[in-house]
Amino acid sequence: MADVHSVSVAFWVGTGSRDETDERAGASHFLEHLLFKGTAERSAAAIAEAVDEVGGDCNAFTTKEYTTFYIRLLAEHLPLGLDILSEIMWDPALRPADVDAERMVIVDEILMHADEPADLAAEQWSAALFPGHPLGRDTLGTQHSVGALTTPDIRAFFDQHYRPGNMVVSVAGNCDHDAVGAAVEQRFSGRTGGTAPARTPPLEPQESLVVVRRPTEQAHLVLGVRSASRFDEQRYALSVLNHVLGGGLSSRLFQKVREQRGLAYSVWSDRTGYQDAGTLAVVVGTAPGHVGEVLRIVTGELEDLAASGITPREMAIAKGNLRAETLLAGEDSGARMSRIGSALLLHDKVRTVEEILARIDEVSLAEVQGVAEQVAGAPRTLAAVGPFDPDAFDTVALGLAGRTA
Repeated sequence: MADVHSVSVAFWVGTGSRDETDERAGASHFLEHLLFKGTAERSAAAIAEAVDEVGGDCNAFTTKEYTTFYIRLLAEHLPLGLDILSEIMWDPALRPADVDAERMVIVDEILMHADEPADLAAEQWSAALFPGHPLGRDTLGTQHSVGALTTPDIRAFFDQHYRPGNMVVSVAGNCDHDAVGAAVEQRFSGRTGGTAPARTPPLEPQESLVVVRRPTEQAHLVLGVRSASRFDEQRYALSVLNHVLGGGLSSRLFQKVREQRGLAYSVWSDRTGYQDAGTLAVVVGTAPGHVGEVLRIVTGELEDLAASGITPREMAIAKGNLRAETLLAGEDSGARMSRIGSALLLHDKVRTVEEILARIDEVSLAEVQGVAEQVAGAPRTLAAVGPFDPDAFDTVALGLAGRTA
């Protein structure tokens, strides 16, 4: 990207929270916190000062299937960014004192999320959708698991997963590919080998309803189903369906629930694709007295999409939005670094923007109706947080079946 002043660098590790045992739940997120705490050569303060001095930004994030560490800074300071990331990725200090201090920070983070009813509803929904499976666990782990993790435990987890065979380095900005490749190789000082973790797909039937009674002013709802994995060709039609359902300002749910009836401030839908599973969820925050009406609208739209599909106009709007979203995601170095890094890590190749746009353009009305029928016919899971009990929900009318929690 010769016309920009910045460069963004990231190390992507193909291990996330689903790759942890129950006893080590939260280890990936723990490492996210710990690696920037320093190395043998640099303290946490020294790293922060070095990045601040050049106006850079460094951070990390953990998902269910990978962990990412990145720095964005001026292109002239790329060597500094590579120095810092290489040092923390290949030889972090992982000092016992830092582990103990960061443990308290993470426990506070867990408690903070538990105090947020919207976050709690999302966590409870995932746990009910994938019961007994690591995909159903929160990336933070639990107070118990985080409290039990020792420095040797974390070091062993790092040694097993943080190897080049399980990593991708992505760089975007005002830089040269060959020069960056040589610079990364020159700085490599870690263990060799490594492979992507072996994974087991979720097979246990989902729970249909989980309710957490809280004296909140608003009810927080997540209603959804299991859907296509990130490798399923239906994911493109599902993306179109998601946009029509609740993915934008013109979506059916936003227009009917918020704009026309004023039943909620926040209502939207989202799809996520994992290696061997996927989800489609509708998320709503509404007054407790409006819960029944909102859920009738949501389930009604799911049934209508399955019965009648979407209109040509809705198709055009959804495709236009997905096209713009794809193109705009390449406008800055950080976004482009994320696109190529995640693509190589998760799909083992980086498809061109033109290839992706062509596949979106190929989606037909029949394809969208086909995935709508699958979504409408799939077992549904509802998670609710608010001032009510499980018997407040009509499981038959909502299309819920199976176990409750």
